Amino acid sequence: MAWALAGPWFGSLEASVNDLIARPDIQSRLAHLPVARWFARRDGAEIFQIIQGFVSSQVVTALVQLNVFDRLARGGMTADALGAELGVDPDRLAVFLQAGAALQLLRRRSGGVYCLSRKGAALRGVPGLTDMILHHAAFLRDLEDPVGLIQGRTDTALSKFWPYVLNPDVVGQGEAARYSHLMAQSQALVAEDTLRQVRLESVRHLMDVGGGSGAFLSAVAARYDRIGLTLFDLPQTRAAAQANLAQAGLTQRVAQVDGSFKADALPSGADTISLVRVLYDHGEDTVRNLLAKVYAALPPGGRILISEPMSGGRRPDPITDVYFALYTMAMGTGRTRSAETIASLLTAAGFEAIKVPRPIRSYVTRVVLARKPLSA
Repeated sequence: MAWALAGPWFGSLEASVNDLIARPDIQSRLAHLPVARWFARRDGAEIFQIIQGFVSSQVVTALVQLNVFDRLARGGMTADALGAELGVDPDRLAVFLQAGAALQLLRRRSGGVYCLSRKGAALRGVPGLTDMILHHAAFLRDLEDPVGLIQGRTDTALSKFWPYVLNPDVVGQGEAARYSHLMAQSQALVAEDTLRQVRLESVRHLMDVGGGSGAFLSAVAARYDRIGLTLFDLPQTRAAAQANLAQAGLTQRVAQVDGSFKADALPSGADTISLVRVLYDHGEDTVRNLLAKVYAALPPGGRILISEPMSGGRRPDPITDVYFALYTMAMGTGRTRSAETIASLLTAAGFEAIKVPRPIRSYVTRVVLARKPLSA
């Protein structure tokens, strides 16, 4: 009988039940029934958690800006002691410390001493997370008018921070260095989760398109010492990539090719091409054209590897369908796609044998793999 739940009568019944739940008098009655009271309290608490989410994020931002997590890593401190060290009012600081403890990022001990919690320590240890938290000031400006974002306001702060998505020709060295640094800081987690889902032993040569500073290729090189590596990206990113590859001792191993995948054909020679956090920056036409270029550059049997945060599709994801979906929208051209949508785009481009491994952490990245037919 499960199939019947998809019928139109079920939608009407659901709408009628929701209309009842939305009535204040019904809410009052439910609050007095044992089982219903539990649901009402849980739903109410979860709704309020959603509503106050912007406050929670700003509490974390303040604690990061004041280096509270780093300072408390040396040992617990009272608000008075920490306030004196920071030069801020201890009573006002105590409000933020208490909020941090309520968010389980700090822990309050006896005597009003605050110390790091396990989650607070993890926040310090996640590569690039504090940089991303500080970067959110631009995102918050774009969310000040969410209806304007829905209506298509294009003059967003994020489109200025990531100018390459609109016009790569106007990207300067300074802008490229700024966004390349931010991407590189968080790329370690993406690379780690990607390489835990994909085995590359059979790969002869990997080309990372839009690879920025070379963080993903550096992670590949650390695991696979026989794979040839090529980095393809805008010429403005070359300096950052050269510095990072030199630090990793990969200057001779990684070939750098300058170009724009929007304007230029991709070089041939690789049997696997990776697109790591690339597609969700761009609109449909750019994505279709890019996949066609990847297909043309690969030999028969060559593989494409796509890794990025993806929509939950039929099962909306509480992180990717909220955070990443709105973030990419604010960028001006981006879109968070589901694995199913990406698979359809790959099929349309001519790829086959599409695989979607189970993600390690969907809020970090998901992976879609496909192959160019042997007969192509």
